Amino acid sequence: MNNKKTNSSVNRRDLLKVVGAAPAALIPIGRVSAATMPAQAYVPKLFNAHDWKTLRVLSDLIIPVDERSGSATQADVPEVIDDWMNVRGGSEATEIIGGMRWLDLQCNRMYNHDLVDCTVDQQHEILDRIAYPGKAAPEDSQAVAFFNRLRDLVVGSFYSSKIGIKDIAYVGNRMVPEWNGCPEAVVSKLGVSYSQSK
Repeated sequence: MNNKKTNSSVNRRDLLKVVGAAPAALIPIGRVSAATMPAQAYVPKLFNAHDWKTLRVLSDLIIPVDERSGSATQADVPEVIDDWMNVRGGSEATEIIGGMRWLDLQCNRMYNHDLVDCTVDQQHEILDRIAYPGKAAPEDSQAVAFFNRLRDLVVGSFYSSKIGIKDIAYVGNRMVPEWNGCPEAVVSKLGVSYSQSK
């Protein structure tokens, strides 16, 4: 999660690689378009006030605003997660809330603050500890599992939103007068050719 460019740094394009692992149920089918309802503050169904604030901070640490598109909170990602987890309930909700409590506990031990009151650098430092499973300490394995699941939820929700769809320039299914195959640059990059399939 560190802002410095390293071999392990993750950017928005890298997050696309995990979208396929996010459940289809994350698509906010039950959400009503803001254009059809008067603006009003969202009231969380599952999370208490502190956990809601923590979820919003974590969501924007996972997908921050950049020069191309908005952040996770601007795409209503926490609202989608709250809706979805409220319907599902059970152990997944317990895992996410428990993971956020673990983060608060560790932040208080290290910085004398809950995660939401830490500096951005401190928030990145604690998340760096659990964001890369191959580098995490064995004793942090449950926290790693929590963060992997939360990251999947955030990414899946974001790329199901209008902002996320625009970010990947998805234009949907479109009629074309004739199909000439994939562009040569794409075929070449994949290391295949049409002649191989004949």
